[in-house]
Amino acid sequence: MLFKPDSKENDRDDEKSTTPRKRSLLSRLLGRMVSLLITLVILGGLGYLGWLAFQPKPNGGGGRGAGARPDLPVPVLAATPQVHDVPVYLDGVGSVRALNTVTVRSQVDGKLLKVNFVEGQDVKKDEVLGEIDPAIYQAQYDQAVATKAKDEALLANQKIDLARYEQLAATNAGSKQQADTQRALVAQQQAIIKADQAQIDNARTTLGYTKIVAPIAGRAGLRQVDQGNIIHASDTTGLVILTQLQPIAVWFSLPQQQIMRVNAAAAKGQLAVDVFGNDGVTVIDTGKLTGIDNQVDPTTGTLKLKAELPNASYQLWPGQFVNVRLKVETLPQAIVVPTSAVQRGPAGTFSYVIGADNVVTAKPVTVTQQNEHEAVIASGLTTSDRVVTTGFANLADGAKVIVGKDDGPPAADLAPRKRSRSPDGKTGGQGKDGKQDGQGKNGEHNGRREHSEGDQKGQTGPAPAPAAGGEQSGGAPKAQP
Repeated sequence: MLFKPDSKENDRDDEKSTTPRKRSLLSRLLGRMVSLLITLVILGGLGYLGWLAFQPKPNGGGGRGAGARPDLPVPVLAATPQVHDVPVYLDGVGSVRALNTVTVRSQVDGKLLKVNFVEGQDVKKDEVLGEIDPAIYQAQYDQAVATKAKDEALLANQKIDLARYEQLAATNAGSKQQADTQRALVAQQQAIIKADQAQIDNARTTLGYTKIVAPIAGRAGLRQVDQGNIIHASDTTGLVILTQLQPIAVWFSLPQQQIMRVNAAAAKGQLAVDVFGNDGVTVIDTGKLTGIDNQVDPTTGTLKLKAELPNASYQLWPGQFVNVRLKVETLPQAIVVPTSAVQRGPAGTFSYVIGADNVVTAKPVTVTQQNEHEAVIASGLTTSDRVVTTGFANLADGAKVIVGKDDGPPAADLAPRKRSRSPDGKTGGQGKDGKQDGQGKNGEHNGRREHSEGDQKGQTGPAPAPAAGGEQSGGAPKAQP
């Protein structure tokens, strides 16, 4: 017997089988939606971070549009061009040398009896530095004197005989030949006496060499021979070396490109030479140019020059390396501005000139020469202009500025100020009078604003004036110009 299945029971079985499928499909859809939502959140966060990274920073100093409010003037310092004579110098490097150096040697051999100087002593010209045993040379001098005396006595006798022979020859009592012979003997003896005198002079000079004297005035070096030793005229070291320190010489070099300029300046008159100290800034002595070498060194391409300086304070010493500058000319009535006022751009040098309503304009300038402090302007500026010297970070052509005052050198903060925690749990900087700055809601807001403006003005111009009572709001350190 066949039974027909119940349709209700079949429907129930179908519902039981499809229910888990629907649940599985729903869970998959939910999982995909959650994953998509998480991905969107991550991408949104990354996009927000990227957007923040490309936004201009409030404390940035890259330019006028980066962190600077266009409605606020840029704080700067300014200066007015001055007119005065400007010297032109050529800088070089040289070495100090003694004006004269002498190795004092003995001119005779003998025992060194005395040394009459102290090492490092200043000696005068012809001062006796050492004495050699003179016994042998004194005996030679005495012998020469005795020989001359003997020959002079012989000459006197020969002159008497000559007078007699001349009388006899005049009366024809004697021969004229004998008188002539005697006259020749007298002349011969006179020549011998002259030779004796030369021997005396030679012996006297040799005897004088037993005293070693200073040929120049200068400073004695270290003694080369001690007292009691035998000293020889052939010794290469000598007794001592003398160096002349007042005046003193400086040899320095200049590039070969400056030969014509130096020669032209030297033809007009004496050129001044300055020598700097170890700091490279202080001029310790000033002298004159005394010589120019007649050829260029082919290995270095430089020309050697020699200067003479008085060296009154003995600040220069032989063998010392120094920085030298040679004054070749003077620019009369030149327009001079601080070196910081000259800026360089793609088109060349320019300066920001403050015009009407404190609006700056970039003007091209031609610089003749400049050093660490000032620059000589050939064209582009006048004495009635005002040029910006400090505050270029947020400056641009056409910007409005506010000119501060440079009353004196800035007092730099040597270390960060101590930050303490207030009773309400908020931190703030400690002012000069010991009070806490930046407390409360208004204090925090003012602190952030003053800190931002202080950083910006610390790069571009003078610091804002401190608040009453010597405090700065917000605990921000004092900005320096």
